[in-house]
Amino acid sequence: MTLLLPPPVEPMLSKAVDRLPDGDGWLFEPKWDGFRCIVFKDGADVHLQSRDLKPLQRYFPEILQPLTRALPDRCVVDGELVIARGGVLDFEALLLRIHPAASRVKQLSAEFPCSFVAWDLLAVEDDVLLNVPFAQRRQRLEHVLRDVHPPIHLTPATADRALAQDWFSRFEGAGLDGVMAKSVVEPYAPGKRTMFKIKHQRTADCVVAGFRWHKNGPQTMVGSFLLGLYDAAGALQHVGIAASFTTARRRELVEELAPLRANALESHPWAAWRELEMTQRMPGSGSRWNRGKDLSWEPLRPERVCEVSYDHLQGTRFRHGTHFLRWRPDKPPAECRYDQLEQTPAYELQRIFARA
Repeated sequence: MTLLLPPPVEPMLSKAVDRLPDGDGWLFEPKWDGFRCIVFKDGADVHLQSRDLKPLQRYFPEILQPLTRALPDRCVVDGELVIARGGVLDFEALLLRIHPAASRVKQLSAEFPCSFVAWDLLAVEDDVLLNVPFAQRRQRLEHVLRDVHPPIHLTPATADRALAQDWFSRFEGAGLDGVMAKSVVEPYAPGKRTMFKIKHQRTADCVVAGFRWHKNGPQTMVGSFLLGLYDAAGALQHVGIAASFTTARRRELVEELAPLRANALESHPWAAWRELEMTQRMPGSGSRWNRGKDLSWEPLRPERVCEVSYDHLQGTRFRHGTHFLRWRPDKPPAECRYDQLEQTPAYELQRIFARA
């Protein structure tokens, strides 16, 4: 490539805050739940860079030609690769795309094609824009993408805080993570956390049905809890993990959980999982994403309940790891059901994708 801003470029990062910032001088955008992707285009040569500076183009071949048609001849654009299915974003479908077999990638690219959502312009033709204020970069981006059409999209943006708060509530139903807040005067700062992200945070009461040992090895410290919720049929489903403990607390939990380990596998609702092939997401199962990592687990009698904070549910599982808040000795495990979770109605993704 002959770009004045060649790859790799560290992406600008964000830090979490609990509310939208006050005052003027902010632009707000939906927070997309996908793969961060910086696009480098030099004529017909298109390079996709991940957040950790690795190439992505072999995994998403179907987006290369649309990017070639939609973007200026020479440019660098920051954004997100997403997959929409059934009117919502599907992060699990994205994960499946990182596959070593080219034939599998080709098949999935046809079945579940991705889209690219652009939100920043780092360079265009002979202009490197890293030191240009974000408001001006946004104007340039809107200009170069003025005629864009699916599967390439320009993310919505607004300076109206009330509208951003409305997005925060409504867009979650389409699978978005929350809202981003960006200062209109800031330059693009590679590797720096200069953007703000405001994500949904909720609490849920979950059954602690098992745990994994810390990476230091068995009998040392507790690494993470395995959490469960009962579905409508009364089956305890594995919904995620909680691993937010200090070192001292991890050591204490070894002794604290010891009584629940006695005869735990007898009549344990997840006992049969050890008999199944590792084809489903369950405690102890391996995958190409964590190959080589010890995912063995210790069953606990499902008698204790804890309260955790989470951002959102995707399918039947928490999208990210949860944060342990407290034990709930007052809560019977049988009351830890999916119906306690807040349900957000889906919002039409096509309306979010509409060009601002």
